[in-house]
Amino acid sequence: MDKIKVAILFGGCSEEHEVSVKSAMEIAANFDNEKYEPIYIGITKSGVWKVCEKPGFEWEIGNGYSAVLSPDKQMRGLLVRKNHGYEIRHVDVAFPVLHGKSGEDGAIQGLFELSGIPYVGCDIQSSAICMDKSLAYIVARNAGIATPEFWVIHQDDWPAPEAFTYPIFVKPARSGSSFGVTKAGGPDELEAAIEAARRYDSKILIEQAVLGCEVGCAVLGDSGDHSELMVGEVDQIRLRHGIFRIHQEAEPEKGSENAVIAVPADLPSEERGRIRETAQKIYKALGCRGLARVDMFLQDNGRIVLNEVNTLPGFTSYSRYPRMMAAAGITLPELIDRLILLALKG
Repeated sequence: MDKIKVAILFGGCSEEHEVSVKSAMEIAANFDNEKYEPIYIGITKSGVWKVCEKPGFEWEIGNGYSAVLSPDKQMRGLLVRKNHGYEIRHVDVAFPVLHGKSGEDGAIQGLFELSGIPYVGCDIQSSAICMDKSLAYIVARNAGIATPEFWVIHQDDWPAPEAFTYPIFVKPARSGSSFGVTKAGGPDELEAAIEAARRYDSKILIEQAVLGCEVGCAVLGDSGDHSELMVGEVDQIRLRHGIFRIHQEAEPEKGSENAVIAVPADLPSEERGRIRETAQKIYKALGCRGLARVDMFLQDNGRIVLNEVNTLPGFTSYSRYPRMMAAAGITLPELIDRLILLALKG
C-alpha cells in the first residue's frame, strides 16, 4: 500500500516563526514514517517556500527546492522548481504547523481549500474568528459563555486613560504567544501598552483584568460531531509575577521564569469536569474542528471565563496541548495520527 503523503508546513512570516520550527521538529521526531511519507515545507520569515529534508534550526541552509502549492484542484499538490522547470508532487493531506498570522487566521486554510487538499485543523471561518479575540468574544457571548469586559481601538485611536478601571490588559487583537501583551496597572501605563501592542497589529484589544487562576483544556475532534470530541486533561498556570510568556523565555525548554504549569490542574475533579465541559462548549460555539487549546480563567466563585482559543497550539517539547493530551493517555505519535485521519475524513 502506498504511504499517505503529508505536506508539513512550518516557519512562516509571523513573530512565532521560531516556535513553529520547534513544533515541526517535535512532530518530525514522532512521525510514523512507515505509514506516512512526509514532505517538509519550510517557509522563511520573508515568505519563501522551500522543500527541505527535515525541520531544524538551520533548515534554510542547504539545497532546498523552491515550491508553491497549486490552487488547481485537479493537480492537488506542489509545484517544486527543479532544473529550470517544475515537478509536480502529489499531496494527500496538509499539516500546517504554523502559529500566528497567516498560519492560524484562515489565510493558509484558504489556500488549502482552493487546492482541494484536506488539512489538519480548523477551517477558514473558525480560524479567522478565533485569531481575532474580539470576534471570538462576541460569538462566545452570544452562546452564553462568559468573557472579559473589553474595548476595541484601531490605528490612531487614543482612548482617555481615565476611561478604564485598572488593572487592564492591552493586546494585539490578532496575535499569539503573548507578543505585544501588557498589563497596565494605572493610567500612566496605558500609552506605552498601546504602543507595544501596535507593533504587532493595528487593531488593539483592551480587556478588564479577570481575577482568577488561568486554566486550559486541549480539545480534539469535529465540533459538528459531538460523539467524536475528545478532551485532554485540564492544566493550570500558577504565576509568581507578571504574565505568562513561555515562548519568549531565553530557554523555554527549561521552564518558565515566572510560572509553573500543573498537568493535571490542582483542582477537585468536579471543577476540572466543569472546565472540560466549558471548553467543549466554547469549541463548538466557535465552530472548531481538528484541534484547539481553549484557555480560560477560573474565578474563586466558580465562574469560568474565556481567555482565548488557539487553533494551532504549539507542539514543542514544553507546549501545553500535547502535555494535556499525554496526561489523558494520548501519546504524541497517536495524536499526530488522529489529526491526520480526522483531516482525511473531512
